[in-house]
Amino acid sequence: VQIFDFEKRARRGFATPRHAMSSGALEPKKSGDFYWSKDEEPHAKRRREILAKHPEIKDLYGPDWTTMPQIFAVVAAQLSLATYLGNHASTPVLLLCAYLFGGFATANLFLANHELSHNLAFASPAANRVLGLVANLPIGIPFSVAFKKYHLEHHMFQGHDAIDTDIPTRGEAKFFTLGGVFLKIVWVIGQLFFYAIRPLFVRPKPMGKWDALNLVTQLAFDLAFIKLAGARAFTYLLASVFLGGGLHPIAGHFISEHYVFEPGQETYSYYGPLNAFVYNVGYHNEHHDFPKVPGSRLHKIREIAPEYYNTLKYHTSWTKVIKDYIFDPNMGPFSRTMRKKSE
Repeated sequence: VQIFDFEKRARRGFATPRHAMSSGALEPKKSGDFYWSKDEEPHAKRRREILAKHPEIKDLYGPDWTTMPQIFAVVAAQLSLATYLGNHASTPVLLLCAYLFGGFATANLFLANHELSHNLAFASPAANRVLGLVANLPIGIPFSVAFKKYHLEHHMFQGHDAIDTDIPTRGEAKFFTLGGVFLKIVWVIGQLFFYAIRPLFVRPKPMGKWDALNLVTQLAFDLAFIKLAGARAFTYLLASVFLGGGLHPIAGHFISEHYVFEPGQETYSYYGPLNAFVYNVGYHNEHHDFPKVPGSRLHKIREIAPEYYNTLKYHTSWTKVIKDYIFDPNMGPFSRTMRKKSE
């Protein structure tokens, strides 16, 4: 893999090499600000170029029927464990299990909804939405329907100011860069919370019938589960969400996907064992290049077109991603690539 001095190029406002998944021409990087690209997001152009050379990738498109049984299995396991621990385990054991097992189960269900947002379980969008409501149940908080709206915008307008709510707000980024390592740790612990509420302030959307169904279904399930299994069982579910979304190896994917570790490259893949728990979401360049390919087949894209992926920087440890984000003084909430909002 050829190494380029991306940092120097970014400071001077140069474009990065094409095969480096270029963000295009970058404006000179300013302290306390994001990386700003003068060009469009790179994946649509890459998709056209890769398909011109490897049209067989289209054979990978389409739903994967195994998504549904996986979701039902994880939902059943998480609810069963919550019921048992809530009624038989001490609080320390309950919290430990929420971290060791619940964190992985919750991440699996979050990323199942990610698959469903791209209609990758069924051909019918409605069927994917209904299955999303099921995958949402052990999370305790309704998010499935809203997630799809914002996530598809993240793909279409990656990095666009005031549209891509995956990126921290300027105020959020400024605040969490004030306290060095300590505030970065706080941000990592609460990153799932910020990820969830940020769209409500940056780009609020009206509630539709599916949003209402998601809300009613989730509230009805929560009340029924608390009545049948107990409040401590429900506490286990919420603890799984909180603990699994913060200082947890599986939560490293939130940072690894688009935080800039090499200026000029704005999307990064992770090739490691934890992909097995989260529908191969670590194959993130592959996913953004070809969002119609389900997670179970994403690895085949790299096998078919290695010249487009083996030259990119990638991660092999989500734990290391979190550590580097926290302790590297050059990393922080401003380590994202932005582009001006389209008119």
